[in-house]
Amino acid sequence: MADARALNPLSGRGRQAEARRNDLAVLDAARDVFTAHGASAPVTAVAERAGVGMGTLYRRYGSKTELLQRMCVLAMQQALDAAAGALQADDPWAGLAGYIRDCVELRAGALASLAGQVETTAEMRATAQRGLAATAEIVARAQQDGSLRADVTPLDINWLIEQFSRRARDPVDPGEERNVRSRLLAIALDGLRARPAGQALPGRPPSPEHYANRWSHDH
Repeated sequence: MADARALNPLSGRGRQAEARRNDLAVLDAARDVFTAHGASAPVTAVAERAGVGMGTLYRRYGSKTELLQRMCVLAMQQALDAAAGALQADDPWAGLAGYIRDCVELRAGALASLAGQVETTAEMRATAQRGLAATAEIVARAQQDGSLRADVTPLDINWLIEQFSRRARDPVDPGEERNVRSRLLAIALDGLRARPAGQALPGRPPSPEHYANRWSHDH
């Protein structure tokens, strides 16, 4: 469902393509390192895992804080590419399910572990708002179509993606981990389906204030 450029770091040519490959390699490494160890993890661990030199990192990002901020924006931009594909789908349910699967495959929500540990920028906030708006549109299409249960909110989808974005840093059996994740995601997607006289979801809808306030640096 997602734009192939978001999934394929080899697309494009020249310096721009090389910069994009480096960005995506660093993003994947950052997801692994900072998810496992939080914002206090050393940048050297990211560089080593990404296969790039420290000089490359600091020339491109300037500081650790700028690196973390840039990685958050890149992750959200990948999710926006996936959302664009979902909104082009003829079948709203297929669009929603494809969007969730793409975001889980990209680990779009993995850097949520940095919430409250890095100062947010205007670009981060603007990109997050675009992402929330896109998710809301995807959800609205599927509910209007009657395929998505009416009591699901866009934030339910975002929290679901965050939960499935978590990974063990170095799993003993990656193939089995993918197998289990695929099965559990299928179960979760089935639970989103609208059903006649279905039981209401427990509790109250996720709070937008709680979702946003996690990123407060003061908090």
